[in-house]
Amino acid sequence: MNSKINDLIAIGEGYTIEFKESLNNIDKDICAFANSDGGKIYVGITDIGKVIGFKINNKIKSEIQNISRNMDPTFNIEINNTNKDILIISVPCGTNKPYSVKGKFYLRQGSNSQKMNRKELLEFFQKDGLIKFDNKINNNFKYPKDINNKLFTEFITKANITKNISKKNILTNIDLLENNHLKNAGVLLFTNNIKKYIREATITCVLYQGLDKVIILDRKDFCEDINTNYNKALEYIYSKLNTNYIIKGSKRTNKLELPKEALREAIINAIVHRDYFIDSNIQIGIYNDRIEITNAGGLVKGLTKKDLGKRSVYRNPLLADVLLRINLIEKIGSGIKRMKSLMKEYNLKLKFEVNDDWYTIIFYRKTTQETTQETTQETTQEILKLIKGNPKITRKELSEKLGHLTSEGVKYNLNKLKNNQKIKRKGSTKAGYWEIIK
Repeated sequence: MNSKINDLIAIGEGYTIEFKESLNNIDKDICAFANSDGGKIYVGITDIGKVIGFKINNKIKSEIQNISRNMDPTFNIEINNTNKDILIISVPCGTNKPYSVKGKFYLRQGSNSQKMNRKELLEFFQKDGLIKFDNKINNNFKYPKDINNKLFTEFITKANITKNISKKNILTNIDLLENNHLKNAGVLLFTNNIKKYIREATITCVLYQGLDKVIILDRKDFCEDINTNYNKALEYIYSKLNTNYIIKGSKRTNKLELPKEALREAIINAIVHRDYFIDSNIQIGIYNDRIEITNAGGLVKGLTKKDLGKRSVYRNPLLADVLLRINLIEKIGSGIKRMKSLMKEYNLKLKFEVNDDWYTIIFYRKTTQETTQETTQETTQEILKLIKGNPKITRKELSEKLGHLTSEGVKYNLNKLKNNQKIKRKGSTKAGYWEIIK
């Protein structure tokens, strides 16, 4: 079998690759590729990569050519075949979008061809333009010199791509490399200094005092590859949230005050759907009563606020495709729905604020008082034990040793212990110490 076909099968279907057993619905796939960034359809290969072959003759080739000629507007494709009777249909990126077939419009979403109406497509292309940021070559990134080989190896491992294929062939086949230049989607994945090439891809996390953007308590800027930025941003958020003890029988487990999976979905949503042409990075604000994840770009045209959780149109489809390969995106269009469901389980409010330029997801937290009132008698005893071991222990040190209360949560519990005459403070705030009242 042709080694190139072997390589493609090992990599699997994606945004620019489609396997088909027959010509069933071939017209919508050709239309979808033309309306997107082009691609290749391999007829004679199953969805799971099994070669079954396809009987090819001039009549079939003529029928396929007629499909493209009868598209509105007319369109040209290229047809070839391998010595194993695999039909290869090469569909270029259309230059006169949008295209329709039999009055219907299709667009490539991940590894699927999705039907859209003409108005949605027109609005989509008017908003995004024919050139998508993730599909654009980055001339500042020098391939292969600037590529982080460790990140590349981690990627092909997570994507279950065999290491027997050359790096260049892998990157070319998944459409990240063109004419020996890496596209922006590849730069986002394989650089360890994203600020050098795409500064808009950094993630900024800010911890504020209280409910407003007045006093900043802490700030972190994450400027590595998007996968590392994603993980570090999550770790930062987790470190600033309260953890509650859940006791079932004789077992005690920790539960973060907000659902981790919902936070993960929100950050991936921001990475995939943001408009990288806008000079602003992803901003995560942590307040006493909420977490806000703000993203540049608003909703992609063709979608409305009512569509959230029901439909998905990627602003960066090539980036979405590679993230699908490494399971950072689990299912197209399901992230918003999961966020809503998870927050409902926690009995907490989730809000979406959307305009033409910005998109914000707000996770509402329980107030400090609500959270600390749920702390158990066991927490009180832990605080008393730590004070007994070190009467000069600070609120910050107590928070770090307890591991499940913020500094504000510790303050609430200390005041409660003082009001109940369990402890008292001796000396000044900074130089004083705690005394346990017997």
